[in-house]
Amino acid sequence: MDQLRRDPVVGRWVIVFTDKPRLPKDFEAEPEEKREGPCPFCYGHETMTPPEIQAHREGATRANSPGWSTRVVPNKFPALRIEGNLDRQGLGIFDMSNGVGAHEVIIETPDHSKSLADLLDHEAEKVIWAYRDRSVDLHGDKRFRYIMIFKNHGYTAGASLAHSHSQLIALPMVPKNVKEELSGANRYYEYRERCIFCDMITQEKEESKRLICENSRFLAFSPFASRFPFETWILPKEHHSDFSFIRTEDVVELARILKEVLLRMKCVLRDPPYNFIVHTAPIEQKEREDYHWHIEIMPKLMRVAGFEWGSGFYINPTPPEIAAQYLREAKI
Repeated sequence: MDQLRRDPVVGRWVIVFTDKPRLPKDFEAEPEEKREGPCPFCYGHETMTPPEIQAHREGATRANSPGWSTRVVPNKFPALRIEGNLDRQGLGIFDMSNGVGAHEVIIETPDHSKSLADLLDHEAEKVIWAYRDRSVDLHGDKRFRYIMIFKNHGYTAGASLAHSHSQLIALPMVPKNVKEELSGANRYYEYRERCIFCDMITQEKEESKRLICENSRFLAFSPFASRFPFETWILPKEHHSDFSFIRTEDVVELARILKEVLLRMKCVLRDPPYNFIVHTAPIEQKEREDYHWHIEIMPKLMRVAGFEWGSGFYINPTPPEIAAQYLREAKI
């Protein structure tokens, strides 16, 4: 019989197919959309983007010219704009404000043919440093309450350009999904006086059947109530609530395990489209004992349809124990 599983953090229910699970060979890749014309993220096309905010450069090369290994630029078509004040207003029962925020693009490599999974360790480290540096800088803007870092890989996962890149959006409010996760983590902490994510790490290591890989500082596993086939979480083994305070030794190990997980997915699922999101605490000047930052990676192998939208449930045709086994045993 198939199973109903409950997410221990937010209380969400997932239907997991355990009788006739779908395996990697059962998922068909959706065709990628072909785009023509010069790529604005490639070497020599720096003037096709807004002026860079930050870049890792070799030697004394000029800004907005070749010579970079990672480059951060404002999004040319931003969801929110950095200029202006919020000017919050009430319109009867409705609330609104100006669309103030920050929307930036982290170009991960000058090589158009490489994905994040293909980068060398030191190249992937620079991507993580770019995430950290931009987070720290935007923490200083008093208008912002939350910083979301995410990556869309592949057209069906929302990537408008094939060249490997991530995005960062700074928001003037804490998103609803984040509040739900914070609330669930806090309820667990109030009851048990322990972080639920720390307990999750302990249990996943003990059971090991959903464990994918680990290194000295991070653990990757398929969560018990995975919403999507081959969903994977990466957690720091040491408790920290805010990604922005990540330390040098953690940057090195995070780059390695993130690259490894993405490479395992690329091998097992034939380079699937995916999204990943850095889940972190809101902008605060303190460490939260009840929350633990982490990365959630979600391959785009299925479409969310009417039942999911209507019920809030998810249907996952691949049990996380099977997904973890395939990823763990991948030949990379």
